[in-house]
Amino acid sequence: MLTPLLLAAALQTAPDLRPDLGWMAGYWLSCEPGREVSETWTDPRLNLMLATSLTVRGGRAGWELSRIAPVDPTPAAPLAYFAQPEGQPAAVFPVVASGPSRVVFEQAADDDFPKRVVYERDGDVLNARIEGVLDGQERIIRWRFQKAALNARCPS
Repeated sequence: MLTPLLLAAALQTAPDLRPDLGWMAGYWLSCEPGREVSETWTDPRLNLMLATSLTVRGGRAGWELSRIAPVDPTPAAPLAYFAQPEGQPAAVFPVVASGPSRVVFEQAADDDFPKRVVYERDGDVLNARIEGVLDGQERIIRWRFQKAALNARCPS
């Protein structure tokens, strides 16, 4: 009798590696002094979400293409975040933890920054951050996005 109870407890604490991330879908805008960041996520379709990100700072525009998709073509494969800043090869961050409005992605490589990508939604706010070690120092970069109308801009 004890074995089924232990199995049930283990299943309850195991992270959902194929979470429904529909709560990330939409157009999100972060307005900080000297920096405007917009991020647009599609709703999930057949375990695929696509995103574009545009950062304007100091007279320069930077961009990133991202997707959340299975790590391989098998039906039960866990999801991962694939990040391609400015056309670089994709960095892959598999899901390691998830909840109703939170997901954590983490890559296996120990020497790359970032190591972790985290998204958390609180109402009309989408908090995002990247974490890891850069030049021997623990580093965290945060964004606080507000839900916005498509192609909205920060006030000048």
